[in-house]
Amino acid sequence: MNTFLPPLAERMRLNTLEEFIGQNHILAEGASLRRALEAGILPSMILWGPPGVGKTTLAHIIANKLKRPFYTLSAISSGVKDVREIIQKASSAGMYQQNGTILFIDEIHRFSKSQQDSLLGAVEKGTVTLIGATTENPSFEVISALLSRCQTYTLESHGKDVLTSILERAIAQDEVLKTKKIILDETAALMAISGGDSRKLLNVFEMVVNSFPETEEIRINNENVTQIAQENIARYDKDGEQHYDIISAFIKSIRGSDPDAAVYWLARMIEGGEDLKFIGRRLIISAAEDIGLANPTALILANNCFQAISTVGWPESRIILSQCVIYLATSAKGNSSYMAINNAQSEVKNSGNLPVPLHLRNAPTKLMKELGYGKDYLYSHDYPGNFVKQEYMPEGLENKSFFKAGSNSKEMEIEKFIHDRWGNKYK
Repeated sequence: MNTFLPPLAERMRLNTLEEFIGQNHILAEGASLRRALEAGILPSMILWGPPGVGKTTLAHIIANKLKRPFYTLSAISSGVKDVREIIQKASSAGMYQQNGTILFIDEIHRFSKSQQDSLLGAVEKGTVTLIGATTENPSFEVISALLSRCQTYTLESHGKDVLTSILERAIAQDEVLKTKKIILDETAALMAISGGDSRKLLNVFEMVVNSFPETEEIRINNENVTQIAQENIARYDKDGEQHYDIISAFIKSIRGSDPDAAVYWLARMIEGGEDLKFIGRRLIISAAEDIGLANPTALILANNCFQAISTVGWPESRIILSQCVIYLATSAKGNSSYMAINNAQSEVKNSGNLPVPLHLRNAPTKLMKELGYGKDYLYSHDYPGNFVKQEYMPEGLENKSFFKAGSNSKEMEIEKFIHDRWGNKYK
């Protein structure tokens, strides 16, 4: 008798869109991807998001819903030869199959440029519909020619409500768990360990449940979850569950101005075989998000660090990374740029696409000039100090402020600059 049992996360993999929990921004009624699927229209796409948010499951559900032939490859173990074989099968079946072939490539960011190039012709002709899954920013990891032929959908980490629903459904429906008496006294530790990753949540939960004797009532609380998880979760592995935990600790150490901790987490990633360019990109983001205007040189240094490690390579690149990490960790901190764009985007979502004031509009044609486009615009360089007060915001946002200085001197200088010119406009 075969006693093999797949992991809980695999046993709970869903088959229909109606069962899928989460990602409402693209899958709820009326959302972009849902509308496309309901209409039977499937563009080639990149599913971008952290581990355990349903990328692979969603690809299978899409194929089932649209009744399309489905092939799957892992970029870790597949190459150009495998891709060409599937394209050949899809081409050969062309006149005999009613619906197009779906090719799902997991971790597509691991495909080299030449491997990605091998997909272009088939995607462009519609021989295959590509669904690529990636945890990395496709703007960096997917070649532009392929990316331009795909729709990118961003999947988000699961929140507590979604994770709770996934956990409760597993307890009620899984063939093994539903035979046990499981009581959820506390779930905070499970939620914290999962980090928004449903696969990690279910696998850790199964590990905790299996640590109890078969005959015992199983009471899940923060203490036993933490103890069992700490005893069993493996050390850092760039392909494993701690990938995002380590990078999170790394960035938070830089933000918290602790260079020793930041270098320690850097060393953990290096020893774990992390992609050095991934680390470099995160440093660029940190320099902009956590330092920003408090020390604009930080972004220049982080960008130069990325260029240097791309040129120098291993092992000397670790020294360049260390230098940059220590500089960022010991730099003045400020997040006014990060908060300003967040505030501005929130306003755009709230107020919609407000019309550009007439005096700011471009007027390349006679008709536009007759309609008043550009009329009464004041050219700053015609005035003392290259500055003149006029309204640049759309109507209704005249006194709206997005930039708020922090407590560091550089940002306060910028706030003074604004105040000197605009008075109390942004107060």
